[in-house]
Amino acid sequence: MAESITPSNIFKDQGRGAAVGRAGGDWKYKFFSYLLLTMIAFTMIVPFMWMLSTSLKPEKEILRRNVFPVEPTLDNYSEVINETDLPLWYKNSFIVAVMSTVSVAFFDSLAGFVFAKYNFPGKRPIFIIFLTSLMVPTEMLLIPWFIMSSNPPIGPTWVDTYWGIAFPGVITASGIFLMRQFMQGVPDELLDAGRIDGVSEFGLYWRVAVPLSLPAIGALCIFNFLGNWNAFIWPLIATTRSEMFTLPVGIQQFSSEADTPWNLIMTGASLSVVPLLIVVIIFQRYIIEGIALTGLKG
Repeated sequence: MAESITPSNIFKDQGRGAAVGRAGGDWKYKFFSYLLLTMIAFTMIVPFMWMLSTSLKPEKEILRRNVFPVEPTLDNYSEVINETDLPLWYKNSFIVAVMSTVSVAFFDSLAGFVFAKYNFPGKRPIFIIFLTSLMVPTEMLLIPWFIMSSNPPIGPTWVDTYWGIAFPGVITASGIFLMRQFMQGVPDELLDAGRIDGVSEFGLYWRVAVPLSLPAIGALCIFNFLGNWNAFIWPLIATTRSEMFTLPVGIQQFSSEADTPWNLIMTGASLSVVPLLIVVIIFQRYIIEGIALTGLKG
């Protein structure tokens, strides 16, 4: 028997058609989204794979167009590790990155806590000055930094020292802004309860705000470590002796006017990526949580 045409049946058919239309639209949206993401991932992975492949090629294969080495070898790694100062450059980069990261984790989070939870004269102008400093290109600060390093207010010259390489990044305006945005979400009731229990103001920061802000602090530390590990311009200016070079500066020294040993350069670059991969793999949860949660804070 044919189904009778009633208003309810008409609305039911329209609803079914709309659901089919939405399903078709969702399928197309997902398809093109995955296609776009795959293309972006491909453009990022190919140079990385080419770097690893070149590090395994003997010198005679460097200028060939083959993607993978025909005769793979580990001689490049043996030469870079045993016949250059790369292990020393590794140590220098690690010390500078850790110094800067620890300093940023403490001072940026402390400043962010103060700006988020305290009212004091000049609070808004001072915070605006911090934000304004983000608009100044790093290249414009190199000369003042070098003058300060060459003629420091206290002590001998900072050139060719770990402190001289690290001091421009011991506190960052972007980190203060990030931590302020996150610290605004720390409940004031917890701070008031701590004051009633006799906790000092610094204790409120250390015992209440910091544990609640670990995702944001973790994300800040990771980004700061990556930035300092890959820094090139300032470490190049702040160092004159090979034994004080950081990894990017040291790898650049492989190249000369007469020759560019791409196999050694790519090998050094491949080795320099290892700590970054370890840090990201271990702490990627903090990156995601820090970015997501900070974006939700007022």
